[in-house]
Amino acid sequence: MLRRRGLLRAAPALLVTARAGIGVAQPGAQLFALGVASGDPVPDGFVIWTRLAPDPLAGGGMPDQPVSVRWEVAEDAGFARIVARGEAMALPDAVHSVHVEVGGLRPGAWYWYRFVAGGQASDVGRARTAPAAGEMAARLRLILASCQNWQHGYFGAWRHAAAEEADAICFVGDYIYEHGKPGRQILEGRVHIGGECRTLAEYRARYAQYKTDPDLQLAHCAAPWIVTWDDHEVENDYAADMPGLRAEQPGFLARRAAAYRAFWEHMPLRAAQRPVGPDAVIYRRLDFGRLARLHVVDDRQYRSWQACPRPELGAGSATVGPDCTERLRPDRSMLGMAQERWLEDGLAGSTARWNVLIQQSLFAEFRQGVSDQRRWWTDAWDGYPAARQRLIDFIASRKTANPVILGGDVHCFYGTDIKTDFADPKAPVVASEFIGSSISSYGWNNAQLQPLLGANPHIRFADAERRGYAMLELGTAETAVRFRAVRDATAADSPVATLRRFALEAGRAGLQITG
Repeated sequence: MLRRRGLLRAAPALLVTARAGIGVAQPGAQLFALGVASGDPVPDGFVIWTRLAPDPLAGGGMPDQPVSVRWEVAEDAGFARIVARGEAMALPDAVHSVHVEVGGLRPGAWYWYRFVAGGQASDVGRARTAPAAGEMAARLRLILASCQNWQHGYFGAWRHAAAEEADAICFVGDYIYEHGKPGRQILEGRVHIGGECRTLAEYRARYAQYKTDPDLQLAHCAAPWIVTWDDHEVENDYAADMPGLRAEQPGFLARRAAAYRAFWEHMPLRAAQRPVGPDAVIYRRLDFGRLARLHVVDDRQYRSWQACPRPELGAGSATVGPDCTERLRPDRSMLGMAQERWLEDGLAGSTARWNVLIQQSLFAEFRQGVSDQRRWWTDAWDGYPAARQRLIDFIASRKTANPVILGGDVHCFYGTDIKTDFADPKAPVVASEFIGSSISSYGWNNAQLQPLLGANPHIRFADAERRGYAMLELGTAETAVRFRAVRDATAADSPVATLRRFALEAGRAGLQITG
């Protein structure tokens, strides 16, 4: 029995799915109204998360004092074989969130977890540990998702994603949207509470509103998440210490500190990712035996300011517009030079069959406009072509094993070939890229997108009108990718279907469209 809006009203006991072992507690005013989550699997454990919030849309409803929370991890959904347990303190300073770094578990195994406090039990979630170091696992199933705007649509795609039996879910940014009610409301009754987020209390409230969604809660219960952020977790199109609009610059680092703190409080992240003021180190590597190494990066905190800003928007503002000398400067970086070196070190030292770069935006070049009036979107990698070329050249020169780049942000499905020179049709392909559209955030229509593809032959597939996610199954010889799209994100019960299928052959660069 999976959770549905309004269907579970009377059951006082914990419900458990027969197939997946995912439990859902009775909805309503309860301590665990925001659900549970797990994340960042390693061979002997993972992080488990919850937040006590009996009144989530009114500040949480918790007293200003610590609360003891009991946690349990079991080898079965019924908790007959509990293998780890303990107590954690939910502190007011962390809005009564709990982050437990569970260890001592078996590699490559599924576990179930739950929390208990105040005589109440949480939902039951499940998580899988990573394979042992050196083990060549037969497969790794990953979901790629991003961009879930509460006001644009329902999160029904998550209900379908929860049923995919993934080993992990990679979320690449825009978990919340920081702005208030838009001028054009998309869905009646699905409106952000409050105005634009600027303070810690406002960001906390926005996360709480999003986390009340039952389909999102279900996806968190289904598998461990590997998360990074993009811009809307703070402010649209911000770059390092520069907001998207110059008028917002005074006090921006205080706003960024509040946003980063609220992000950590609501994500299944380790203590190492906890921010200190406006700074947080969230780039990290996760190994799944010898089958895959996942390189998770942060393309917001350290990037150079956006190039070619429109004068009326001020320094640092992103735009789609004509070229400028600044865009081409070799010292500009999307990741910051320290993170670039960290990524190169991780790629150079990898012995994995597949190297997966988990980043935020469209990596491939995307030419807009005619050749003598070319236009570039400066918030994506097109705003940082020298940094992109450095990474491409490194992958090509070091012959990085089977690089796969994952991204989001653009609210479109893309399958692209990454070439050493996008201007040369005969240039070799060195990597493949997949963008998983959005969970609900609207984007272009295909009438706008398709005419641009002729100038971008390395973009092998593109669709701007469908919402959904990507499903990847990495194997020792091949990786299969499916773009999964809901029929209509404005319908809560919309079905899902496979939009396109791809295959990557180990040892052979370039994607193949298979269906």
